[in-house]
Amino acid sequence: MRNRIVAHIFATDWFLKPNQNKMRRDIFQAIADPTRRAIITLIALQAMTPNALAEHFDTTRQAVSKHLRILTECELIKQEHRGREIYYQLEIDKMKEIDKWIEQFRKIWETRFDQLDNLLATLQKQKNEQ
Repeated sequence: MRNRIVAHIFATDWFLKPNQNKMRRDIFQAIADPTRRAIITLIALQAMTPNALAEHFDTTRQAVSKHLRILTECELIKQEHRGREIYYQLEIDKMKEIDKWIEQFRKIWETRFDQLDNLLATLQKQKNEQ
């Protein structure tokens, strides 16, 4: 009985770990974290080393490295080796994937704003006629 329980725990742990990795690689989960969004903003301007990035946050270098690892796994940033330093830079094509998803909502918002403009113009016209 004990061996079955141990085997079940091991198998459950083994099956869950790959799913957790897949979840972590979702770009929308990656950008949900404010620190990762701030990192993306910083490296959008210029490639930076982990130490240079860590200076912008009130956290440990290891915590920043963890965020960098997640962003790299999501392919939102990429590493470039320059001598002994590693620089991180933004992966623009992956950001376009986010923009493409947001675009559908942008069209909805624009339609609603147009409808609101029309309503306000109608109300203003009615007010002026009175």
